[in-house]
Amino acid sequence: MALQAQRSSSRGAQVARGLLAVVGAVLLLDALVLIALGHFNVGVQVPAVLGAGALVLAWQWPAVQAWRQARPWRHRMWRAAWVLLALWVLSVLWFWSRLFSLGLEPPQVPAVQAIVVLGSGTLDGQPRPVLAQRLDTAAELARLQPGALIAVCGGVDWGETESEAEVMARYLRQRHGIAPERLVLEKLSTSTELNLQLSRPLLAARGVVANAPTALVSSDFHLMRALRIAQRQGLSQMYPVAATTPLATRFNAWLREYFAMASSWVLREV
Repeated sequence: MALQAQRSSSRGAQVARGLLAVVGAVLLLDALVLIALGHFNVGVQVPAVLGAGALVLAWQWPAVQAWRQARPWRHRMWRAAWVLLALWVLSVLWFWSRLFSLGLEPPQVPAVQAIVVLGSGTLDGQPRPVLAQRLDTAAELARLQPGALIAVCGGVDWGETESEAEVMARYLRQRHGIAPERLVLEKLSTSTELNLQLSRPLLAARGVVANAPTALVSSDFHLMRALRIAQRQGLSQMYPVAATTPLATRFNAWLREYFAMASSWVLREV
């Protein structure tokens, strides 16, 4: 009986070690690929650290188990660490479930006077994939609502010579045939808060007051925080419109936003 229990425990340890190795390799490879593509943020760094940690743990599994079993307090600490990790993963999954349900599709948006497109980074004078998705979504909405102005927001990114707004406007004109007179360019902002704050007077000069019905276009992962910032600025008639995040960076972007929301909550910014 004792021998059978020992064998069962050994098989369980082998399964746990194998799962750690697989999960660690996937997380680390995902992070390394994105880093090679120029993405280096907390949504990439955390999987890299977790992946490397899991691989080291799988590699040193016998030594770690011997260390854990040498003292009762070490065993308790080991179990507590896994419980905390599980609770953190559950909190991330809960946050992601909220992102799934937020935002309207372009055909669902009521009549608006303006469409505000939040910036998200450019490279070599072109919108990065996340920003291109936002612009494609805004263009679809613009076709459905031909009377709405389109405000594109964003200053000059590091290493670039044009503002995000100029790149976004060119993309909408050339790719989607948006008339230049419909475009309002906010070319100075460096954050979501400034995107909204600095675009307001430009829209007001074109007859769109602060409480006018307005569509807010951003990535699915970003809408929750952007909408709260808009509400804090008194923009009460904002309709959130979700642009799909490219699959290659989706879960890393969602993880980055998890930490951004947590930081904003701690700092009472949202």
